[in-house]
Parts: sequence; C-alpha cells; structure tokens
Amino acid sequence: MSRSVRHERRGEARLPAVVAVLVAVALQAALPQRLLLGPRGVLPVLELLLLVPLLVVNPVRMTRQTRWSRPLAIALVLLILVANGVVLVLLVDALVNGSAEDGKQLLLAALQVWLTNVIAYGLTYWELDRGGPVPRTQADREDLPAADFRFPQDEDDDAVVEVAKGGSEQADWVPTLVDYLYVSVTNSSAFSPTDTMPLSSRTKALMALQSTSSLVLSLLVVSRAVSILK
Repeated sequence: MSRSVRHERRGEARLPAVVAVLVAVALQAALPQRLLLGPRGVLPVLELLLLVPLLVVNPVRMTRQTRWSRPLAIALVLLILVANGVVLVLLVDALVNGSAEDGKQLLLAALQVWLTNVIAYGLTYWELDRGGPVPRTQADREDLPAADFRFPQDEDDDAVVEVAKGGSEQADWVPTLVDYLYVSVTNSSAFSPTDTMPLSSRTKALMALQSTSSLVLSLLVVSRAVSILK
C-alpha cells in the first residue's frame, strides 16, 4: 500500500487502552491488604502518573510517537505486569497457607489477579508487536519491525472473497488492543495459543509465562475452593 494512502489512516482509538489500564489499576487497588505492595494508594497513583503524559501525546487517536512516549508506555504496562506477578506470588503463598476463614476473600482476590493478568499481558503484546500501536497504522508495512504475532487476517488474502475482504492485504487490516486482549484471554484459559501464533522468542517466553501462571493459579483456586466447601 502506498505511503499516501496508508498515512490517511486514523490512528487506533486511545479510549480502549485507557479503560484497560484504569480497570487494572482499580483491580490492584481493591486487593486485600495482605496482597498489597506497600500502602494502598502508592502503586495506583504511580501508574496513573505514567498514564497522564501518554494521554497528552495522544488524547484521542494513537497517531504520534515521541522519543519518550514509547519507553514511557512500555514502562507503564511492565509496571502493571510485574506488580501483578509479585501479587500472584503472594496470593499463591496465601492460598497455600491461608486459613479457612479468609478463603472466600482469597478466591475473590484470585479472580482479580487473573483479570489483571489478562489485561497486563494484552497491553504488553499490544505495545511490543510490530513496533507498537502508532507505527502499526502510521508507518508503511515495509518499515515495520518484524511481527511478534501472526493473526488469521495476515493469511486471508487467498481465502474466499468475503473473507479476503477483511484481511491484511486487501483491507490493510492491523490488529488493535481488542485482538491482543483476545490472545491474552485465550492463552490464560486454554494455556496455549489458539488462532494467533507467536513468532518471536520474546513473545513465546511471555506467553509461556502467562499460561504457566494462569495454570498454577487455576489449580490452586480449585483446590482451595474444594477445601472451603468441605
């Protein structure tokens, strides 16, 4: 696709990413006290402070990228991801060693951690693949870094007409946050890729870590629930 046509594309909407970050922040802020990393408001405030400059650069559409905006965006999603990983470790310890009295509270916390995990990994995939959300719509495909994921739409150019119309070749389709969140959900529930395949070593490592943590959490939640119901 020519540069003039591709650069007429509107950037990806900012709102879905903002909502995803705010939901993750709210889930972390609502965790039980024993699972918090320091005072209750410190981590959410830090995450929100990182979000504000990104909104200033791209308040409505993801069309601009500065020398500092991409590192800041990656820092934000990694902060959410790493913080939730630490909480997961604390939760595993609590599920194993917790008393029956706080069992229901821990099961609810497990759901919070799982949902935050889905959001955090989805945001991470979204920021890493093909250079991030801004280049995916604003740069020529020839100028994009190597893809981290292969989506079904990337192979639809030789499918039946009505399918090929929505593919990367004919429609200039590019993945958005919803696509990466779907990858994250399926990887957290099926513990493996489904319709979207990881291509790079870093993505394979991230997906392996995500599926393993989800599997461990699921097994512990089931065993904990059984012990509470006895």
